[in-house]
Amino acid sequence: MRLARLLLALPLCAPLACAPATPAQKADAPVAVAAAPAPSGGIDLAGMDTAVAPGDDFFRYANGGWYARTEIPADRSASGNFANLDELTSKRTADLIAEIAKTEAPAGTDERRIADTYASFLDEAGIEAKGLAPLQPRLAAIAAISDKVSLSRVLGGGVRADVDVLNSTKLFTRAALGLWVAQDLDEPGRYAAFLLQGGLGLPDRDYYLSDSPRMAGLRAKYQAHVAALLTLAGVGGQQDAAAKAARVVALETRLAKGHSTRTETSDVKRGNLHWTRAELEKHAPGLDWAAFLGAAGLDKQPVFVAWHPGALAGLASAVHDVPVETWKEYLTFHALAGAATWLPKAFVEESFDFNGRALTGTLQLRPRWKRGISVLDAALGEAVGRLYVTRYFPAAEKARAAQMVKNIIAAFGRRVDALTWMSPQTKAEAKAKLAVLEVGVGYPDKWRDYSGLEVIRGDALGNQERSSRFDYQRALARLHEPVDRREWVMNPQLVNAVNLPAMNALNFPAAMLQPPYFDPNRPVSFDYGAMGAVIGHEISHSFDSEGALFDSAGRLRNWWTKDDFAHFEASGVALAKQFDGYRPFPDVTVNGKQTLGENIADVAGLAAAYDAWKLSLAGAEAPVVDGLTGDQQLFLGFGQAWRSKYREAALRLRILTDGHAPGEFRADTVRNLDAWYAAFGVKPGQRLYLAPEERVRVW
Repeated sequence: MRLARLLLALPLCAPLACAPATPAQKADAPVAVAAAPAPSGGIDLAGMDTAVAPGDDFFRYANGGWYARTEIPADRSASGNFANLDELTSKRTADLIAEIAKTEAPAGTDERRIADTYASFLDEAGIEAKGLAPLQPRLAAIAAISDKVSLSRVLGGGVRADVDVLNSTKLFTRAALGLWVAQDLDEPGRYAAFLLQGGLGLPDRDYYLSDSPRMAGLRAKYQAHVAALLTLAGVGGQQDAAAKAARVVALETRLAKGHSTRTETSDVKRGNLHWTRAELEKHAPGLDWAAFLGAAGLDKQPVFVAWHPGALAGLASAVHDVPVETWKEYLTFHALAGAATWLPKAFVEESFDFNGRALTGTLQLRPRWKRGISVLDAALGEAVGRLYVTRYFPAAEKARAAQMVKNIIAAFGRRVDALTWMSPQTKAEAKAKLAVLEVGVGYPDKWRDYSGLEVIRGDALGNQERSSRFDYQRALARLHEPVDRREWVMNPQLVNAVNLPAMNALNFPAAMLQPPYFDPNRPVSFDYGAMGAVIGHEISHSFDSEGALFDSAGRLRNWWTKDDFAHFEASGVALAKQFDGYRPFPDVTVNGKQTLGENIADVAGLAAAYDAWKLSLAGAEAPVVDGLTGDQQLFLGFGQAWRSKYREAALRLRILTDGHAPGEFRADTVRNLDAWYAAFGVKPGQRLYLAPEERVRVW
């Protein structure tokens, strides 16, 4: 089983947490930043290392020259195609905002909200002058906690719609619990309230529970970070803050013991546990659920999906057992840590020192204007996206991408028809899923309405809090609305793509549909190897180890015959074993089970893209380009699409917490396709060679 639905994981260092403060500046208007030229398309011959045999190390063959020359920017934890496109998109967005600022947009318009949100965040002088004053109402509410009932009320009031199990794979929340409002997996015609684990400051339970020396060192740095933030806020002296920090980390460690692992979290059948209010109180006693749910606006909800039952019980027991004063220390720290991005420079730098330097190895704080773009994407993402696609996503490219999607869906259908091991009954169910896929290309058909969001110029933290509550109220409202399969979970300016398994829907944002993935000025073989494989990847997610569990209506239902599913699972076991053999560091291997769904999607997606490209040739031979045959062009396009380089700390974090294998090993997916062997003359004895019977074919 697996979890991640995204083509690429979320940033290793959350952009809001790791971005820097720069020298104070006035921000009467957004900063204009010249947009960099779009990356060139085609195969990067200079980026290859042809001294390496493709059959020994395909990633180095395709990217070795680039890898040797590339230095990771000081303000990043990784470099590669995704990072470069993200940089380009940010610069373009900054230019758009600068233009908006010059127009003096009328109050109440999205353009005015964008300009005021951005300018407020860039006004470092104003933020410094206010100090902690914007956070005082929250700190005062924490200080006023007097008993378990008021504690439960404050914990419930902090819940936000900031997590996602199946779509965007957002699993981290500082709130005691996270809320995800999504299709009910048993009754896909209605929305359900999913409760997920939360409350930690470190990325994952293993950071608290692992006995490795490296994790122990990070825990020590984290405890020092907790004490430092409390000291900055004037919560006692250094010695007092150190004692408080020790209690905070001890409380988080207790919570972590109740958390599920990443592999457990990805088990859909395990997580699809429906509890009534009475069952919630029975299975998780100790928390005043009436107070908690009332403050969270969920008091009228009759049933919850308890995705992490152990975490619910663990939280409730901790509320019962741990002294209220310790909880107040914990909540004070998390209020500071969660707001650090919008606080004075000293808080930003302390936050980066731990979340950036210690956790991911990033050397330098990001410029504040970049951080401001991340703030905008979180608060007004679709409003920004509407402006972005108008300027940077031509209608011709939207149509070309939509046609490629149709071609690859058709090729995937042919692959299903050709399967010799699958019964007609299971094939019919699979084809039914293909027939109802809801595909979004570039941007949503219906844009989000932000008219109810109040933005006040000069109130950076207040703007963030109002935006967070606005999104939460929108999520709560969905509990009483019909399911909308056309809803997007990504901004158009995000460099990524996603499959929504219960919705049977796909999102391909505009920012992904550009070079080096999608380029009208190069042979189509390159596009099929890069963007075509991305499209095939997302289509295939509907049939991976998790998507295969949902039928065409989005219901969690086994639509396979017993023998067919046994064959499918055996293929998954073989692929997991293949990835278990990849070792990024002497003491670390890729987790084949944790990354299985993504790896299945890579294998099946590349195969479908290859077939679709062949069909597009209508029997003609592909032209030779730069001495490369059509097949070589396509596979190199795929190999160079996963171009990436990480700092060691960042890569270790990714392997532990991410459902995706590192790009280097995703490029090795080619070893499961027969055509790759013929294209590059790969022979037995080479490191990546697999005998025909060992190649995982899945779909």
